[in-house]
Amino acid sequence: MSSTTSNNRGDDALSTGADLHYRTQLDQGNFIIQRCQSCEKAIFYPRMICPHCGSNKLEWFTPSGRGTVYSTTTVRRKPEHGGDYNVSLVDLAEGVRMMSRVEGVSPDAVTIGMKVQATVVDGDEGKLVVFNPETAR
Repeated sequence: MSSTTSNNRGDDALSTGADLHYRTQLDQGNFIIQRCQSCEKAIFYPRMICPHCGSNKLEWFTPSGRGTVYSTTTVRRKPEHGGDYNVSLVDLAEGVRMMSRVEGVSPDAVTIGMKVQATVVDGDEGKLVVFNPETAR
């Protein structure tokens, strides 16, 4: 999961905006993030200009999906409203942090430092990136 997309310069993003390009790819099941060609730092959330160096030379690539839970909280809801869920900040191996949730375990079982793997799932309003605990290798 670490290849550069076929349109790595993101020419579509130049005409439609980085956010729309990201959402379009995600809706096709592709989790992509950006990397600056000038300073080589990974970037998330999608942007048109690198927040690190100001360059507009950004490329899209598929991250490994490996991450570590940086922070987590459990949101409490009544069972008739869907029950409890977690909200987590996950540091990807590529160096960016994203907000999501960890699935496959109870919300209270998600811990800081937990190793996780990204996956794209169907949500109520389209596809989204969530994480599952990494299995022991």
